[in-house]
Amino acid sequence: MPEGVSRRGESWRARYRNPETGRQHERSFPRQADAVRWRRQQLDALDRGRWVDPKAGKVSFVRYFEAWERDQVWTDGTRQAMSLAARSTTFADVDLRRVRPSHIEAWVKSMTIPTQKRPRPLAPGTIKTRFVNVRSVFRAAVRDGMIAVDPTLSVRLPRLRKREAAMTIPAPEVVRRILDASDPRFTAFVGLCAFAGLRLGEAAALRVEDVDFLRRQVQVSRQVQRLTGGELDIRLPKYNSERTVHIPDALAQMLARHVELGLFNGWLFAGVEGLPPHQNTVGYRWRTTLSRAGIEGVRLHDLRHFFASGLIASGCDVVVVQRALGHAKSTTTLTTYAHLWPSAEDRVRDASARLVAEVLGSGEGTVRADDA
Repeated sequence: MPEGVSRRGESWRARYRNPETGRQHERSFPRQADAVRWRRQQLDALDRGRWVDPKAGKVSFVRYFEAWERDQVWTDGTRQAMSLAARSTTFADVDLRRVRPSHIEAWVKSMTIPTQKRPRPLAPGTIKTRFVNVRSVFRAAVRDGMIAVDPTLSVRLPRLRKREAAMTIPAPEVVRRILDASDPRFTAFVGLCAFAGLRLGEAAALRVEDVDFLRRQVQVSRQVQRLTGGELDIRLPKYNSERTVHIPDALAQMLARHVELGLFNGWLFAGVEGLPPHQNTVGYRWRTTLSRAGIEGVRLHDLRHFFASGLIASGCDVVVVQRALGHAKSTTTLTTYAHLWPSAEDRVRDASARLVAEVLGSGEGTVRADDA
């Protein structure tokens, strides 16, 4: 007989004692395996400081989240995103054990409705991100034995636009106009996003020594993040995507001109007080540049898509594009840009076109009626 588990009639009773309070807790189950599992989960929660007395009153969703998040190894950005999602729920104060799929559905719907604090509904992608974060809390509660079933199962989310429809890839002419309209302090920054695929935070965190002008390489080894309250945080690139980006001569020359201007302070793009540029400053320069160029609806991040599309159009395979962009997995690259790679039908059509060009262009191989 397993320790702490006994049989009473047709049921199995599991029991354990809280060493801090000395109180014993019991629960009945129809199967022995369920009783053993529940007891083990409660003892594990006690050991890790995540235990909540089921008889001590209501254990709300947000209260469980606060206990659970203390054990998670997260970056500051992830912790903020998880906290925002958990505290934005409409069932934050509901007993964790009483949260039903209908609660989740009501919360999802609330994010699609404008409010005084939020004049515009959240985008489907944002809703999905918050939903996934909250779902991870419920899954942890299932593992801890706090609830039996994850209430987020089978909950439908607002339809996401197809990536090819939602993605904006500026045309080469548009990128040229943006570069022509950019301030000399900002031209190289735009160039790094358009011709090296750097994210805003990665470009802002570059130092002069990260650029190898001889080998025409840029070393991406850090990014800039702004925490709540404006505090600066220098950390590894997103998903630890440290990488070496091989750049064209034109971009190397663009960076060299930037260095010649002396517009740096240790960081390649100078901010205030010896710091990298603030993301708000970069955003202001971007909007000003677009205004000068007479262009609307293009985001700075769209230049990264422009870079990726150029690699794919030149015949680069998935792994090459993945490494250049710093994606953690090739599946991320495929999920994001699969629609840009030529299909089998495209390859057949191109191969046929080459055959036609060879035959009609040279005049050789033309099929004649008398040869048939």
